[in-house]
Amino acid sequence: MPAGPPSAASCAQLVAQLSLGEQVGQLVMVAVGSTGMNRAEKQALRRSHAGSVLLLGNSRAGTAATAAVVSEVRAAADRPARVEVLLAADQEGGRVQRLAGTGFTDIPSAVRQAELSDAELARGAQEWGVQLDRAGINANLAPVADVVPPWLGTRNEPVGKLRRGYGSSPTTVAAKVSAFTTGMDDAGIATAVKHFPGLGRVRGNTDFERQVVDTTTTRTDRSLAGFAAAVDAGVDMVMVSSAVYTQIDPERPAVFSPTVVEGMIRDDLNFDGVVISDDLSAAVLRDYSAARRAVAFVGAGGDLMIAGDATSAPSMAEALLERGSRDRAFAKRIEQSAIRVLTLKDRRRLTRC
Repeated sequence: MPAGPPSAASCAQLVAQLSLGEQVGQLVMVAVGSTGMNRAEKQALRRSHAGSVLLLGNSRAGTAATAAVVSEVRAAADRPARVEVLLAADQEGGRVQRLAGTGFTDIPSAVRQAELSDAELARGAQEWGVQLDRAGINANLAPVADVVPPWLGTRNEPVGKLRRGYGSSPTTVAAKVSAFTTGMDDAGIATAVKHFPGLGRVRGNTDFERQVVDTTTTRTDRSLAGFAAAVDAGVDMVMVSSAVYTQIDPERPAVFSPTVVEGMIRDDLNFDGVVISDDLSAAVLRDYSAARRAVAFVGAGGDLMIAGDATSAPSMAEALLERGSRDRAFAKRIEQSAIRVLTLKDRRRLTRC
């Protein structure tokens, strides 16, 4: 079980002791190979002072081998005293289960998970979370709260085709998202509900296509029920989509939108935890430089940015540091995000505020 709720004020005192560069590092999550880091990933981890690492790519090496990779990552990280690195993985189930092999259960897809009772799913998620904990993983970038309508089904590339969704009913999705979040929390694992405000009504996959647009979802849409349920269940992070939502903010991807981050996540959902980006190296954002992506995300109110291409992480960190060094308001924005990240880490026993 995680420790009791940390004090944001005490975490603010710890953040105040960090340099601006160290604060920036807490806003960076670098992706490295699930079976071990290469030289470029090690350099990116150190140069960006990344405070979080995502194990990316499938591995069937099992819990013991994964724990060895985690130890390698922790040893390579350049981190402030008293602050540990947060290790994350995508462990949804079905076709999106990055870590497998001895010690890891083959997790059913979300479609199959939805056939379980809420209590059964919570117990299953707790078991899967305990396995992550044994491997040294602190956070699971799940569950998926996207609602795919029946008329779209498997033509929805990011969710429906991969069987990642809990169904077409917002009420059902909300119940299963809550159960999954609760089970992981009982195992001491942080969660990130995704992909706000939903990828259920698009056709293209933002990882591979340069333009993905949702022309239907509104700010008060029923399909948002799963995200609200996750917040009520104590989810640690809300992951923002990189698609464009024309009924909400037609001018920019959601991940760069103050309307989405500040208006919908902070105000509408009343969420004060960590807002994490979807992969800022994804194809849909390639028209933006790495530096511009970082500044736009944090400027919109985002807290923790995923660099799926590790080599882009130093440029992202440097852009935040440069902007914060000359812009006092932006430096305050960085500080606010660092406080949220350390509050999460305090809750998950990765620091002691």
